[in-house]
Amino acid sequence: MTELDIAEVARRAGVPASTLRFYEEKGLISPTGRRGLRRQYDPGVLERLALIALGRTAGFSLDEIALMFAPDGQPRIDRQMLAAKAEELDHRIRELGVLRDSLRHAAACPAPSHMECPTFRRLLDAAASGGVAVPGRRVPGR
Repeated sequence: MTELDIAEVARRAGVPASTLRFYEEKGLISPTGRRGLRRQYDPGVLERLALIALGRTAGFSLDEIALMFAPDGQPRIDRQMLAAKAEELDHRIRELGVLRDSLRHAAACPAPSHMECPTFRRLLDAAASGGVAVPGRRVPGR
């Protein structure tokens, strides 16, 4: 198969060309050369981009994803790192389940105000102590 230019890779991978250039700066992908001003990539870059997308979806940082590739560009995925991320996701799923259930309760709570609802107050207390992840807030120790 012939090389792909940056526009074709961007189209097939569903990412903007700026993302490809950023991944190149981070050392995650490498062009094989240029044709005129356009970067050229080996078709194997699409599989690599799929692995990067999967890693990002799972919550890995780009630095963590970079460790998942050997110097020759082939995947070398640390199984312990995957297991640890799965545990982290399990914890997050439990947190989100509690948050969802609490919000549903608060939405239907017969208390005159949310501040008078014991369940909503527990949710606020947990959020204040870092016990429940609140969107946009990093839980201490993570």
